[in-house]
Amino acid sequence: QVQLVESGGGLVQAGGSLRLSCAASGRTFSPNVMAWFRQAPGKEREFIAAIPWGSAVTYYADSVKGRFTISRDSGKNTVYLQMNSLKSEDTAVYYCAATLRLSRYGSSEPMVKARDRYDYWGQGTQVTVSS
Repeated sequence: QVQLVESGGGLVQAGGSLRLSCAASGRTFSPNVMAWFRQAPGKEREFIAAIPWGSAVTYYADSVKGRFTISRDSGKNTVYLQMNSLKSEDTAVYYCAATLRLSRYGSSEPMVKARDRYDYWGQGTQVTVSS
């Protein structure tokens, strides 16, 4: 059984930084792509960033480009999200996701950003940015 466990959320002042982690566990699980999504109250879950396991390419939502960085440790089956220059509008529950249904070498942006391409989800971690 595959489990994704996020950590690192919390309360931070605007302009500050946080680093989220997500560890994927399962006897033989090796994701093709891992991603971060977020959901603010009253809004739909939106794509933030993704990273394929076999490529150096990364994908970002326009709203976080230049501020957030996604990275991975393949040996630990862990993905990270470094969030800098945080804004109040970044406040949301952040979810880690993984999939075997996308190429581990990269796919088109619309495919990578589509929520329904991901089969495995974490429980979410709250990020609150105070202004």
